[in-house]
Amino acid sequence: MSTFVLIALAFIAGGAAAAAVMAARRHALAVRDRGRAMTIMSAAKRYSLGDLSRPSPDYEDDDLGHVARAMDQAVHELGRRVDSLERDRARMEAILASMVEGVLVVNEQGRLQLVNEAARRLLKLEQGSIDHSYVEAIRHPGIVEQIGKALAGEHPEGLELSVTRDTTRTLVARVSPVITAGRGAVMVLHDITELRRADLIRRDFVANVSHELRTPLTAIKGYAEALLDDPGDADQRERFLDIIHRHATRMERLVKDLLRLARLDAGQETVEVMPTDIEGLLRGIANDFEPIAAQKQQTIEVVVTADARTLMTDATKLHDIARNLIENAVNYTPDGGTIDVRASVLEGRFQLTVADTGHGIAPDDLGRVFERFYRVDKSRTRPGGTGLGLSIVKHLVHVLDGDVTASNQDGGGALFTVTLPVPEVPKAAF
Repeated sequence: MSTFVLIALAFIAGGAAAAAVMAARRHALAVRDRGRAMTIMSAAKRYSLGDLSRPSPDYEDDDLGHVARAMDQAVHELGRRVDSLERDRARMEAILASMVEGVLVVNEQGRLQLVNEAARRLLKLEQGSIDHSYVEAIRHPGIVEQIGKALAGEHPEGLELSVTRDTTRTLVARVSPVITAGRGAVMVLHDITELRRADLIRRDFVANVSHELRTPLTAIKGYAEALLDDPGDADQRERFLDIIHRHATRMERLVKDLLRLARLDAGQETVEVMPTDIEGLLRGIANDFEPIAAQKQQTIEVVVTADARTLMTDATKLHDIARNLIENAVNYTPDGGTIDVRASVLEGRFQLTVADTGHGIAPDDLGRVFERFYRVDKSRTRPGGTGLGLSIVKHLVHVLDGDVTASNQDGGGALFTVTLPVPEVPKAAF
């Protein structure tokens, strides 16, 4: 074989070997690229399912690696923003759920987009009201008109209204248009029922104080002028002075009661707990009212069970509570009636009840008898006192961590019940 043939065969063998190496390398690269593509596709699939955790292999520094890395960064930035929006949404929902004000959001098509729990409760909206027309869901002419104006771009004034299905509540509705990202409206509802009630109580309180002060002042001034104009005989002068003294005493008691209520409201009355002889306390008060009860042929009965004869409490405050309740019963019990005062321990709590045989309390007045100067129907018009006794009782009972209720007995007459905690009495107390 010639040398030329050998050289040719060598070249052919080398070319074949080179071609085989290049083919093998291309195949290896194709396999590698396919593997990397599968890794990228796997990561993309996980991202689409919400799993934004980064893949374990790193991307190489080539075109495919740059694309994959850019996609990875974009996805994670989008995920970060989605997480931020979710946190903001959760925060907003928590704020709206905790608000006492009702909030409604209506879109430009007039459909409810958001209703918090307070608005749902105040307007008695059904659970499936979201995405319904606000006209069908709310069904209140005033609110519908306000929202309609806001959707038209107007800024309506606040509207005070009563809820159609609950006329005892008073609301203020304020509606504002929303122009950004499409027209809409936001309504905020404020429940001002308690504010209106407090304002009514305040106005009644001022009017009653003025009346209670004006009546004795008029009498004092009239009799004082009569004495100045014509002193008259000694008996007439003494009678006039007695009337003046009685009205002045009434005014003094009224001022003292008002000052005490002010102290109770401000939390300035301290509690001094000590062992208290309940039977001695109640019988002492009954003896104080015995002359008045005798004039009206009334009977005051005091019954104290053995387990209630001693109580760790503020004796002065309990005395004032019992005195006001017994005085109230004496004033409102007709001639010949009975006032029943009982103290016992029931279910681990001290209970004091004062019952009378009067006309009872009208059902509509039971919830308001503890208000200052509140007058019930004519069957229980106030014959004496300042009209602040029951209000003082309620405040004093709360200071002692107790409860007081008013009710009517089955056989007629009012029943006031005071319950107080029963602390342990020291063994050496008595």
